[in-house]
Amino acid sequence: MLPGALALLFFAQVLSHSCANTTQAPTGGDKDTIPPVMLKTSPAPMTVQMPLHGAEFSFTFNEYVKIKNAQSIFVSPPLEKKPKAKIRGKSVVISFESDLQPNTTYTVDLNDAIVDNNEGNAYPGYTFVFSTGDSIDSLCICGVVQDCNTLMPVKGATVLLHKDHADSSLFLHPPFAAARTDDWGFFVIRNIPDTLYRLYALIDSNNDLMYQQDGERVAFLDSAIRPTVVVNDSLPELRKYDMKDTLACQARKPEYELNVFREKPLKQYIVNKERISDRSSYITFMAQRAHIDTMWISGVPANKLITQFNIERDSLEIWVNDRREMPDTFRLYVNYRKTDSLGVASPFTEEIKLVNPVPARQRRLNRRNLKHEDTTCVFSLKADPETVEQLGFQMEFNYPIINENFDSLTLRVVNPRQQESIGKYSVEPDSTNIRRYTVRPEVELQEGFEYFLKVPHRAFRDINGFWSDSTEVKVSLPTDEKLSTLSLEMTGVGGNTYIVDLLSEKRDKVLRSYVISSDRVLPFPYLKAGKYCIRITEDRNHNSIVDSGSLLEHRQPEKVRFYKFGEDVLLVVREMTEIDQSVDLAELFKD
Repeated sequence: MLPGALALLFFAQVLSHSCANTTQAPTGGDKDTIPPVMLKTSPAPMTVQMPLHGAEFSFTFNEYVKIKNAQSIFVSPPLEKKPKAKIRGKSVVISFESDLQPNTTYTVDLNDAIVDNNEGNAYPGYTFVFSTGDSIDSLCICGVVQDCNTLMPVKGATVLLHKDHADSSLFLHPPFAAARTDDWGFFVIRNIPDTLYRLYALIDSNNDLMYQQDGERVAFLDSAIRPTVVVNDSLPELRKYDMKDTLACQARKPEYELNVFREKPLKQYIVNKERISDRSSYITFMAQRAHIDTMWISGVPANKLITQFNIERDSLEIWVNDRREMPDTFRLYVNYRKTDSLGVASPFTEEIKLVNPVPARQRRLNRRNLKHEDTTCVFSLKADPETVEQLGFQMEFNYPIINENFDSLTLRVVNPRQQESIGKYSVEPDSTNIRRYTVRPEVELQEGFEYFLKVPHRAFRDINGFWSDSTEVKVSLPTDEKLSTLSLEMTGVGGNTYIVDLLSEKRDKVLRSYVISSDRVLPFPYLKAGKYCIRITEDRNHNSIVDSGSLLEHRQPEKVRFYKFGEDVLLVVREMTEIDQSVDLAELFKD
């Protein structure tokens, strides 16, 4: 009897350990890296005649799971209220609080909402399809959403199909069908009926499936689309993949490409103003291309005002070229085209009070403790070894200058033997900034030479009446033998204007830039070993900046292309190499 009792006791202990804490992973052994597997759904997929009220669905897995992100559970067509999800044993139960529409095919996309309970392995996703009618709609579309400037995929963008073809529908009501993009910016809207749609994408910050112009980004196709592909779960584009499976994810072929952009506001009014100092202020406008009819400051003669818009004409700098003591408050009057309550731009005169940031009493005290820079025409003078051949010496003043003597500058050239000569130079005022100038050497710059640009004392005088100090800046071309050179022979320009940018590997920084309107060779010297991209923008309005689009004006952002070096947009630059590449812009932008 004793051996049997011991066996029974041992069995009871084993059973108690196996039943306790069934959601906890066993200790020891290899780490679990296998995602959950769905065993069944209730009701079955492709169910028809689903009741309109109180719909509930259960998804059962082979292990205990948890809901990592309920927002990733996406229903299309969208419902008025978000579905609720909860855990019941090894099942995820989704219930609808909103009534369903009759004779409608619905999809419930789990996306990346589910992970296992132990190691957090993500379930790759599943799309459950059902209908409240007698049949299941069978068509689908797919595509990719990317940033208009970097062409990088946009994760989590909301893609919308509207049966109403007016662009205003995007502002007014939710779509007929929708989907979200995955990590690769890829989307599929499946099980939709055969009809014409308008296709949009949103960075939907408030998840209302409608476009809020202030703060959200948008994309649209120029024309209506009609789906032609029949749903077949064997299609690579409709399958669910591990987002780390690069080859499989990149092998999917998008039908449509949507480039999201941030619209510039259309309503025009003054949004900000500031008095920076005694004689300088600025105002900013809500929209670009501000139109000012007249502007004046009370008590200041019109010929004493110096103004400058930025290139977008949504910010205006104002200086008073008068050395008399300035009042504590400027009363600025701006007569401009302001948008009224009906959305019409009409002439309007706005009074703006610009208060000196330093009170009069404090200004009087400051005069007793003046520093040298407080009574000097201050400017910066810079030259970078890598870009001096292209950009020259960059000179920028804190205030507009009223007396200048650029002829007094001296460009000294010292060769490797320490022999000195004087070089010629030219001066170019900046077309977008009246305080900035480029001093460009007219001699050919050579390695091993030193170039000194000297500004003598009292060469410039600003609106404060202050004279400049003397300074000298030295620059030499890089001599590191490990540096490399890229030369791009640009052809097929055809009288168009293009912006050519050399970008960092992550496409987040512009390293060099050219604006061209004719065929030419673009040099990119002194490159360190690494990876780079070449971005080319079609500058349709010839303003040398990358312009955004407009939904209501039905204007796409300016077209961007990345030149491919073989099959990849990344150019791998190795040490001590010279790379020559021909780029046919007509071919690159032919579509």
